[in-house]
Amino acid sequence: MPNASQFRDWGRRVIEIEKAAIDGLNRFIDDAFVAACETILACEGKVVVMGMGKSGHVGNKIAATLASTGTPAFFMHPGEASHGDLGMLSKADVVIAISNSGEAGEIMTLMPVIRRWGVPVIAMTGKPESSLAKVSQHHLCIAVDEEACPLGLAPTSSTTATLVMGDALAVALLQAKGFTADDFALSHPGGALGRKLLLRVSDLMHHDEHLPQVTEEVTISEALLEISAKGLGMTAVINKEGQLSGLFTDGDLRRVLDARVDIHETAIGTVMTRNPVTVTASLLAAEALKLMEEKKINGLIIVDESGRPRGALNMMDMLKAGVL
Repeated sequence: MPNASQFRDWGRRVIEIEKAAIDGLNRFIDDAFVAACETILACEGKVVVMGMGKSGHVGNKIAATLASTGTPAFFMHPGEASHGDLGMLSKADVVIAISNSGEAGEIMTLMPVIRRWGVPVIAMTGKPESSLAKVSQHHLCIAVDEEACPLGLAPTSSTTATLVMGDALAVALLQAKGFTADDFALSHPGGALGRKLLLRVSDLMHHDEHLPQVTEEVTISEALLEISAKGLGMTAVINKEGQLSGLFTDGDLRRVLDARVDIHETAIGTVMTRNPVTVTASLLAAEALKLMEEKKINGLIIVDESGRPRGALNMMDMLKAGVL
């Protein structure tokens, strides 16, 4: 059984080899890389990524990264393409064909048809003189000096280099297109990132009959009934014009009880927190959360342009929505 030191040494050796492989890619960000970016930018269809085996697994991820960063793309399995899936390819598309050896038979079988249709092919191989490189319009070299596998058999450094080259393409295209955080959110509506970039306070706030609010004249005990009924741990306090004049929270209640204030006789307006932190309904929920964390508060009142309460939310609302 190997000892702990050997396991650590083997793991570190892999990392060092793969780091060197990534560093070596810098020399391949050349005119061919620029031409590949320009070809994809001019594409009126989709980017179709294909690869066999480990190259296929990496290709699947590259296609997903392209699609999520503003370049429509999908993965096509070369084996299935030979049996009908090639029909998903259109003449307006661009193909990215991945093969470390550049000799994958399943991909080479497709090349005559793809070329006949006039579809541009961007090859990603470790062999510039390979068959695939020769039949492609552009060749992105992903050659590595050695695999991290000590046998030199399992694709390790080469798949890492392929993945990084795919990321370089995707991010270069993202920047060329002016792809924004809002664009990213629109393609990720169900994820945590999408929720943070899309959800606004108006989507989460409690409003209308669910908004806790009382007038300055009611007693503390009456305000407590409103707090309990609405379940947000607070209530807005409004003046005679309906504008927000203060806030009363569970924390305020504890301070009132410690001071032995008569909650049945004392008006809420005399013990409320004046000038509370407020936000507008159009603010991103993530920004509202940041404000709450900075101010160390658990709830917010949402006001309109006239200073009238229009909604309320608390940390639990953020948690339920996945913003927190």
